[in-house]
Amino acid sequence: MGANLKQIANYLDNLGWDYRFDDEEDRIITGVEADNLEDFLIVVQLDEEGKFFRVFAPQVLSGIQDHPHKGVILQTMLAISWETKMLQWEYDPSDGEIRAIIEFPLEDSILTEKQFHRCLSGLIQIVDGIAIPRLKEVMATGLDPGNIELGERLLLSIQEEAPGLLDLLEKAMEARKKRGTFPSE
Repeated sequence: MGANLKQIANYLDNLGWDYRFDDEEDRIITGVEADNLEDFLIVVQLDEEGKFFRVFAPQVLSGIQDHPHKGVILQTMLAISWETKMLQWEYDPSDGEIRAIIEFPLEDSILTEKQFHRCLSGLIQIVDGIAIPRLKEVMATGLDPGNIELGERLLLSIQEEAPGLLDLLEKAMEARKKRGTFPSE
């Protein structure tokens, strides 16, 4: 069963999207205008005679291969995958390409229009609205702002669940810093 490109083209027609077929690769290429990504190209590809579905955004980031913050960038991509549903990242070390991808087997099922729309909108929203701004910040600073936000949410949660505990923790950390400081020579 699986899926076929004609079915997916019909789903895109229902959305009023422009696209082109790439019959040699058994895929459809389309794109959207985005706020944070200049050329948001989207590829819908079928493998294994339509039994495996992929939708991905190729080349979402460039200049990573020799970037001084490469490790933090790749770590942030993994963190985004952890924090979101469906979205995965791929990195090709041979040319530095970074892709955002959603993929899954269909086997003996069909790809419904609702499933397709969820994958397509999820890819667009997560990549353009969450990932690219965060990854650009990491590229510029070497720091993942997502980790900072996570820490702030944790502190707010502690404050709500155990009022006064943050003050105790702050005092304990200050005391520990003082004990660990040695006089200058």
